Amino acid sequence: MPSAVSRFAKIAAIAALTSATVFASLDDAEARRAGSFGFGSRGTRTFQAPPVTSTAPGTAAPIERSMTPRPQTTAPATAQQPLGAQRPGFFGGFGRSMIGGLIAGGLLGMLLGHGFGGGFGLLGMLLQIALIGGAVMLAMRYFANRRQPSYGVGGGQSRSYNMSPTNNSSFQIPTIGSGGGFGGQSRGNRPSDEIGLTQADLDQFEELLTQVQTAYGAEDYGTLRRLTTPEAMSYLAEELGENATNGVRNSVSDVKLLQGDIAEAWREEGQEYATLAMRYSSIDAMVERDSGRLVSGDDRRPSESTEVWTFVRKSGADWKLAAIQGAEQRAA
Repeated sequence: MPSAVSRFAKIAAIAALTSATVFASLDDAEARRAGSFGFGSRGTRTFQAPPVTSTAPGTAAPIERSMTPRPQTTAPATAQQPLGAQRPGFFGGFGRSMIGGLIAGGLLGMLLGHGFGGGFGLLGMLLQIALIGGAVMLAMRYFANRRQPSYGVGGGQSRSYNMSPTNNSSFQIPTIGSGGGFGGQSRGNRPSDEIGLTQADLDQFEELLTQVQTAYGAEDYGTLRRLTTPEAMSYLAEELGENATNGVRNSVSDVKLLQGDIAEAWREEGQEYATLAMRYSSIDAMVERDSGRLVSGDDRRPSESTEVWTFVRKSGADWKLAAIQGAEQRAA
């Protein structure tokens, strides 16, 4: 009897652990669809928060899953002196030592009865006078330099961009660089477009949003592979595989972009990147694969989501999805 009870306890424990694992996987899948984390690559800016925009006024979720190596956090061997820090005084370094030595030598010569020139007579005195004159010139040059203002590196002028959306576009492009609507941000964290994106690019981003979401809901691996980078595809395929293992399917349909704007666009290593904030509506639900029974979400009424998507392309090629980050929902 004790052995049977022990065996039953082990079986119950294994069953409980398995159930917890399944429910945890379902909850994790639902959280991913809600955009509460980030995956993919934004090049050298992967681990930098993209600028906030009118569409996504809150900070985007950090990219937690990426093949991009994290930057080294070790401090450099020689740190630069901060701007505005007081320069080391002339009398606190070599100049003070030199003048002190000259004065000490002269006083020592006088105490020994050799005069200010020391034991070298007239030649020594002339040499000491020359050295003192040089020290005075250095001191005058030092104080003259202290009166000149110092300028930091990288204080270039900010460029302005004024892109007006077409009447039928869901994108609302702000006047970037004017500071309007972004007063609480630092200059280095404002939206910027170093590429010069056109309306054709914006239309392609909107089309990619619809195509990627629809292909994800249909579990269309071929279309996803064509529209995404290999890295982004690997994460999406992993999510779809986990859904299949758990016996569920993420149904996504009726995707419609409601609002979008550019966070930043730049070039690096022969590629162009564009990060955009997009607020869209869709019918998004998790259902059982066999019965179609609703597990989570709403399979009849659309819901809104706000995410930050990054696209990448090589020169002359089409844009592809490279990363997705969740973003704060716009307040009603």
